[in-house]
Amino acid sequence: QLQLVESGGGLVQPGGSLRLSCAASGFTLDLYAIAWFRQAPGKEREGVASISSSGGNTNYADSVKGRFTISRANAKNTGYLQMNSLRPEDTGIYYCAASLLYYSSSGGYYSEADYDYWGQGTQVTVSS
Repeated sequence: QLQLVESGGGLVQPGGSLRLSCAASGFTLDLYAIAWFRQAPGKEREGVASISSSGGNTNYADSVKGRFTISRANAKNTGYLQMNSLRPEDTGIYYCAASLLYYSSSGGYYSEADYDYWGQGTQVTVSS
Protein backbone atom coordinates (compact mmCIF):
# COMPACT_ATOMS: atom_id res chain seq x y z
CA GLN A 1 0.00 0.00 0.00
CA LEU A 2 1.37 3.40 -1.03
CA GLN A 3 1.08 5.85 1.84
CA LEU A 4 2.58 8.61 3.95
CA VAL A 5 2.24 8.50 7.71
CA GLU A 6 2.85 11.56 9.90
CA SER A 7 3.80 11.45 13.55
CA GLY A 8 5.11 13.76 16.25
CA GLY A 9 2.18 16.09 16.77
CA GLY A 10 0.85 16.99 20.18
CA LEU A 11 0.16 19.74 22.69
CA VAL A 12 2.94 22.24 23.36
CA GLN A 13 3.17 25.56 25.16
CA PRO A 14 3.91 28.78 23.26
CA GLY A 15 7.62 29.04 22.61
CA GLY A 16 8.04 25.29 22.61
CA SER A 17 9.19 22.90 19.90
CA LEU A 18 7.95 19.83 18.07
CA ARG A 19 9.44 17.63 15.37
CA LEU A 20 7.07 16.07 12.88
CA SER A 21 8.00 13.02 10.84
CA CYS A 22 6.60 11.79 7.54
CA ALA A 23 7.36 8.16 6.72
CA ALA A 24 6.68 6.74 3.28
CA SER A 25 5.80 3.14 2.60
CA GLY A 26 5.20 1.31 -0.64
CA PHE A 27 7.24 3.77 -2.73
CA THR A 28 10.65 5.44 -2.84
CA LEU A 29 10.40 8.91 -1.40
CA ASP A 30 13.74 10.12 -2.77
CA LEU A 31 12.19 10.70 -6.20
CA TYR A 32 9.69 13.14 -4.75
CA ALA A 33 9.63 16.63 -3.35
CA ILE A 34 8.04 16.78 0.09
CA ALA A 35 5.86 19.53 1.47
CA TRP A 36 4.13 20.19 4.75
CA PHE A 37 0.71 21.78 4.76
CA ARG A 38 -1.45 22.79 7.68
CA GLN A 39 -5.11 23.53 8.24
CA ALA A 40 -6.20 25.69 11.13
CA PRO A 41 -9.78 25.49 12.41
CA GLY A 42 -12.10 27.35 10.07
CA LYS A 43 -9.36 28.10 7.56
CA GLU A 44 -8.19 26.70 4.27
CA ARG A 45 -5.22 24.38 4.10
CA GLU A 46 -1.96 26.21 3.39
CA GLY A 47 1.55 25.17 2.45
CA VAL A 48 4.21 25.96 5.04
CA ALA A 49 7.44 24.32 3.85
CA SER A 50 8.75 22.29 0.94
CA ILE A 51 11.98 20.51 0.04
CA SER A 52 13.25 19.21 -3.26
CA SER A 53 13.91 15.52 -3.87
CA SER A 54 17.66 15.90 -3.26
CA GLY A 55 17.18 18.16 -0.26
CA GLY A 56 19.19 20.91 -1.89
CA ASN A 57 16.35 23.40 -2.16
CA THR A 58 13.80 24.49 0.42
CA ASN A 59 10.97 26.99 0.56
CA TYR A 60 9.05 28.40 3.52
CA ALA A 61 5.90 30.40 3.99
CA ASP A 62 6.63 33.84 5.44
CA SER A 63 4.73 32.97 8.61
CA VAL A 64 7.20 30.21 9.55
CA LYS A 65 10.53 31.49 8.19
CA GLY A 66 13.24 31.40 10.80
CA ARG A 67 11.22 29.12 13.06
CA PHE A 68 10.55 25.95 11.04
CA THR A 69 13.09 23.76 9.27
CA ILE A 70 12.20 21.12 6.71
CA SER A 71 14.60 18.25 6.08
CA ARG A 72 14.66 14.71 4.78
CA ALA A 73 16.55 11.47 5.20
CA ASN A 74 16.18 9.60 1.94
CA ALA A 75 17.97 6.55 3.33
CA LYS A 76 15.15 6.30 5.86
CA ASN A 77 12.41 7.19 3.35
CA THR A 78 11.34 9.92 5.76
CA GLY A 79 10.82 13.67 5.84
CA TYR A 80 10.82 15.97 8.85
CA LEU A 81 9.54 19.34 10.00
CA GLN A 82 11.31 20.86 13.00
CA MET A 83 9.11 23.54 14.53
CA ASN A 84 10.61 25.95 17.07
CA SER A 85 9.27 29.05 18.81
CA LEU A 86 5.74 27.78 18.32
CA ARG A 87 2.85 30.21 18.53
CA PRO A 88 -0.87 29.68 19.13
CA GLU A 89 -1.51 30.55 15.49
CA ASP A 90 0.55 27.49 14.47
CA THR A 91 -2.24 25.30 15.81
CA GLY A 92 -3.80 23.00 13.23
CA ILE A 93 -3.65 19.67 11.49
CA TYR A 94 -0.32 19.17 9.72
CA TYR A 95 -0.16 17.08 6.57
CA CYS A 96 2.83 15.91 4.60
CA ALA A 97 2.58 15.37 0.88
CA ALA A 98 4.84 14.12 -1.91
CA SER A 99 5.10 15.38 -5.47
CA LEU A 100 7.28 14.65 -8.48
CA LEU A 101 7.32 18.44 -8.96
CA TYR A 102 9.18 20.66 -6.49
CA TYR A 103 7.91 23.79 -8.22
CA SER A 104 5.55 24.50 -11.08
CA SER A 105 5.24 27.75 -12.98
CA SER A 106 1.45 27.56 -12.76
CA GLY A 107 1.05 26.43 -9.16
CA GLY A 108 4.22 27.45 -7.36
CA TYR A 109 5.45 25.31 -4.48
CA TYR A 110 2.14 24.42 -2.86
CA SER A 111 -0.41 23.59 -5.52
CA GLU A 112 -2.28 20.71 -3.95
CA ALA A 113 -3.17 19.30 -7.36
CA ASP A 114 0.55 18.64 -7.96
CA TYR A 115 0.87 16.36 -4.93
CA ASP A 116 0.44 12.64 -5.55
CA TYR A 117 0.49 11.28 -2.01
CA TRP A 118 -0.91 12.67 1.24
CA GLY A 119 -0.70 11.62 4.84
CA GLN A 120 -3.67 11.46 7.18
CA GLY A 121 -2.51 14.45 9.23
CA THR A 122 -1.26 14.99 12.76
CA GLN A 123 -2.70 17.50 15.21
CA VAL A 124 -0.50 20.26 16.59
CA THR A 125 -1.92 22.39 19.39
CA VAL A 126 -0.02 25.35 20.80
CA SER A 127 -1.61 26.54 23.99
CA SER A 128 -0.76 27.45 27.55
